[in-house]
Amino acid sequence: MAVKIRLARMGKKKKPQYRIVVADSRNARDGKVIDEVGTYDPNTEPSTFKLDEEKTKKWLANGAQPTETVGKILKLANIEK
Repeated sequence: MAVKIRLARMGKKKKPQYRIVVADSRNARDGKVIDEVGTYDPNTEPSTFKLDEEKTKKWLANGAQPTETVGKILKLANIEK
């Protein structure tokens, strides 16, 4: 099973908010998730995010691969693999 750390979209039309989730890569974008590790809001200036560092580091240590966008957020939070 390939596990990814990726964004799941929430919010209204043209006002997206995202949850940073751990999910099986075969599931749909907003489908079943294994764990929620944070949030990301691109509507604020500057964009804001909240991460549970402990959970995120645990999942990275267990082999979860972040998507490109989540990888950038992890670099901003100084959580790198």
